[in-house]
Amino acid sequence: MRFKQKAFTLIELLVVIAIIAVLMGILMPALKKAREMGQRAVCLNNLRQLTLAWSMYADESNGKIVNAQAGIHYTRDGATGDAQGPDIIERAWVGSPHGTNWNTASGGTDLTEEGKRHNIEQGALWPYIKDHAMYKCPSGIRGEFVTYSIVDAMNGGNLPDVSNARHHPFAKGKRVGKTTLFIKTRSDIVSPTAALRMVFIDEGANTPNCFAVPYGYAGWGDQPPVRHSKGTTVSWADGHASHMPWRSSEIRKHAEEGRDFHSGHLTPETEEGLEETREFKRYVWGRVGF
Repeated sequence: MRFKQKAFTLIELLVVIAIIAVLMGILMPALKKAREMGQRAVCLNNLRQLTLAWSMYADESNGKIVNAQAGIHYTRDGATGDAQGPDIIERAWVGSPHGTNWNTASGGTDLTEEGKRHNIEQGALWPYIKDHAMYKCPSGIRGEFVTYSIVDAMNGGNLPDVSNARHHPFAKGKRVGKTTLFIKTRSDIVSPTAALRMVFIDEGANTPNCFAVPYGYAGWGDQPPVRHSKGTTVSWADGHASHMPWRSSEIRKHAEEGRDFHSGHLTPETEEGLEETREFKRYVWGRVGF
């Protein structure tokens, strides 16, 4: 007596494959979203911890906030890139996370991984956060050890359109009316507005010095980064951190085009882009200068 073997027909196999494909199509976006939410949560925690360290540094330095320019340490006679140099009176928050070649698009950094770790340890915030992983967003560009930057209004670089803001580390904060644009000490930040003054931003791939945001005109210095769900993460002077989505399609498009490298300066041409730029600069400088 012969038994007839049961087996799937070709049509049945194709139906099963089609069902699996549909399920994968449904699940993959959900999994991708869950992964992004997890990375964003880690990123926000990193920013909160860095901002806490930034505050602790000020508490132990008579209210003076740390130098925002990565890798630039100040002596009485000027700037030096050597954290161990003579007469250092103001150290950078973090040592330079890159060598002479900082632009990922043109080959990335020329520092070894050991060199990158060493430079992070030369920063003024290292005594407060001795964990290399906390200086980088988990979704940061591969090879980057530092993805966060401090905005230039928080004791950063001297910009031409905020004259006399910083010709010397002992310079006082630059004021316009009742607003201190260029912050040197935490007392320069009026308490009710601390939640509206930006400190750190997830730039994705750290560019030299600090995150440049010109005060007196509509253009961007460093490009708006797109890091998390068409936006980025930032921290504020009161210690909290938040996600900041880009609402303007013009800003979002420019950010997407330069996701892995610096794609050039942006000067918005749409009213939507200009309004969002004004809002961002108000968060950085405390008021709009154009």
